[in-house]
Amino acid sequence: MADQTTDIPMQRTTKPPKAEFYTYFGIIFIATLPLSTLTWALAAVKGGRLPAKGPVARAWSQARIITPMIFSA
Repeated sequence: MADQTTDIPMQRTTKPPKAEFYTYFGIIFIATLPLSTLTWALAAVKGGRLPAKGPVARAWSQARIITPMIFSA
């Protein structure tokens, strides 16, 4: 007799982020904001012009990268 339970296709569904995800995102965003402001200011002084991404956009990017890493571990 054949085992037919091993050939069942797994369906992947995307779930909306939960409150825990948003909590961690907010904490990481607030934590990265001072450092991103500092690096933005140093880049502005060193380069003589304002960088394309502001400090808030940089902190937002870092939070978007770091938070999913926490939940995938």
